[in-house]
Amino acid sequence: MSVAGLACWPVCFYWMYRISSRQDALLGELREQARRIEKLSKDEHDLIRDVHPEVHEIKKNVDKVAAATGAR
Repeated sequence: MSVAGLACWPVCFYWMYRISSRQDALLGELREQARRIEKLSKDEHDLIRDVHPEVHEIKKNVDKVAAATGAR
């Protein structure tokens, strides 16, 4: 029994090592994905900030036209 138990330990350690290495690889991929998402989000935020004043001007013009035509 003890010989069988001793033989199982290396197998269990190797199995845990393989699981751990797969988890590390997955975490690395998730970190890289998070970096890409953060960069895209920052770029999108910068674009929205650049366009925001124009959107406000367009809304004011639309409101003027709507008031002039009685659409609202």
